[in-house]
Amino acid sequence: MAMFRSLVASAQQRQPPAGPAGGDSGLEAQYSCPICLEVYHRPVAIGSCGHTFCGECLQPCLQVPSPLCPLCRLPFDPKKVDKAAHVEKQLSSYKAPCRGCNKKVTLAKMRVHISSCLKVQEQMANCPKFVPVVPTSQPIPSNIPNRSTFACPYCGARNLDQQELVKHCVESHRSDPNRVVCPICSAMPWGDPSYKSANFLQHLLHRHKFSYDTFVDYSIDEEAAFQAALALSLSEN
Repeated sequence: MAMFRSLVASAQQRQPPAGPAGGDSGLEAQYSCPICLEVYHRPVAIGSCGHTFCGECLQPCLQVPSPLCPLCRLPFDPKKVDKAAHVEKQLSSYKAPCRGCNKKVTLAKMRVHISSCLKVQEQMANCPKFVPVVPTSQPIPSNIPNRSTFACPYCGARNLDQQELVKHCVESHRSDPNRVVCPICSAMPWGDPSYKSANFLQHLLHRHKFSYDTFVDYSIDEEAAFQAALALSLSEN
């Protein structure tokens, strides 16, 4: 519990301040979405807790019956999520240095600038490449989080990609009452490794219906068939 409070407190500190008190160097971090870790794009704010996210980043949370804030895990009313107009105004007012060329750019235009900045592209090219964990003789860098395959939180079965994890849990653990930590969420930058889902199977189906990565490419027919099989399996339970 102490660790959870520490994580929440740390996350809350990243919410946009009233002004650029931290100076230009910290502005980009102060106005970054806790989910995608980039400067806010079309920011929205949750009415109950006030936490701010990119509108697109928060969408998966709005598609479940009882959404929880990705930061503080408090329940919220999806109808009380509003456009963060004050944040958008600040994004258009404040400038920060580009992490690559150091040119000062309005925060509202930072994403566009970074996507075309040669210095940033050079830095990214020099970063270690992410390699999915599959049967291979190639070594996997130990300093890169594994966000491609996961272990079943019930039985420990390993090397399951996101779709395989859903299928495995539906087939093998439909009646398991244990509360478990979602390995997909905990592998994400915004994930809480101590949070246990009350209904992990429903969590998988609602939040992880589609893959975060691009390593597995299902055709439309395959995806439709897979979802139909999941629905049938659940109805038989």
